[in-house]
Amino acid sequence: MKKISDYRKLLGVNESAGLDELKTVYRSMIKNWHPDRFADDEERHSEAHDKSKSIIEAYHFLVSIAPETLQSTLNDYKNTIETSNILNFEFKSQVLTVSFHDGSVYEYFDVPKAVYVKLVNADSPGRFARRHIYNSFVYRSTTKIVASA
Repeated sequence: MKKISDYRKLLGVNESAGLDELKTVYRSMIKNWHPDRFADDEERHSEAHDKSKSIIEAYHFLVSIAPETLQSTLNDYKNTIETSNILNFEFKSQVLTVSFHDGSVYEYFDVPKAVYVKLVNADSPGRFARRHIYNSFVYRSTTKIVASA
């Protein structure tokens, strides 16, 4: 996905970058681009503010799809896709957002429009997603609503 490759390019990391490498690169870049370093120059301060926002966004996104993050949340993910039904789904710019009845929401990246069309037309969207989406595309959790007792 273009967003993923753009974020990796911005931070100067490759696909195999782990959490430690992302953290190191992020801290170094934020140190160099923190707006407070350019307090005397309004134009550079504004540029640093925009650049630091981009760095923060890229870092948080890449952390959310990092192998370590996905591995640490794998049990929750498997539980959701195996036991919870799809509540709703939305497709925009090759990103499929799936909401589940348990409150989980996942984004799947680089989903071809043809796969989305097949999902819409499937007799059982849940079964189609289990076979063709859940384990086939890069994903990240975007929210989990905590149920109160």
